[in-house]
Amino acid sequence: MASLQTIVGIAKPSAVERAEPFLAWPGRAHLRYAVLLSFVNTLWFVLVYGGMDSLTARRNFRVPVHFPAELAIPFVPAMTLLYMSIYVLFWMAPFVLRTRREFRTLVLTLALAIFFGGIGFLLFPADLAFAPPREEDLGIWAGLFHFADTLNLTHNLLPSLHVAFAVICVAMFSPRAPIVGKVLLWTWAAMVAASTVLIHQHHLLDVATGWLVALICGKAMFYLWSARTPSR
Repeated sequence: MASLQTIVGIAKPSAVERAEPFLAWPGRAHLRYAVLLSFVNTLWFVLVYGGMDSLTARRNFRVPVHFPAELAIPFVPAMTLLYMSIYVLFWMAPFVLRTRREFRTLVLTLALAIFFGGIGFLLFPADLAFAPPREEDLGIWAGLFHFADTLNLTHNLLPSLHVAFAVICVAMFSPRAPIVGKVLLWTWAAMVAASTVLIHQHHLLDVATGWLVALICGKAMFYLWSARTPSR
């Protein structure tokens, strides 16, 4: 756990920061700043994610990104709840990362992940190999599943940005949490990653490359901030 935080984390919190609560009211000014940056990053996401999906829909070339054995993975509709819980991570961000520098670092790291994701979608246009679930199998999760399925569009599989986003958020949140909190956060990230396969929205290779993108982007931002910060 510690090694992963070292790779992905931008900076270790000071002793004073560790003494602060994990979640706290950041003030209206910080919330306005967070909303503005999040809005800009959402536009960037829509441009790249929607643009690449639209482009792939106009291409005949496809790259298979699944292993045949994966098609036996069961469909677990209840995992849709964990899949959609990534938005709770987004909403938590300004209440955990309560300085502009921290929040800006998170947004820039997510933006970099979107950039790498767009490259992956362009180079590996894909179609999901899982058969669509039957309506009767969805049960009480039907509405939430269809909403999630609509947001996912069709062709953007490798890498899974869903996984990348969850890992980046947790990597930045966990150094500010106590030991139990760290375990819960990383379990949350792992369950979000698992949910992408268990509700048949992604394949295993998508999950692995999504996690890798998070590591690469976190490492890149770490070096960027290290270069900008004078050594003491």
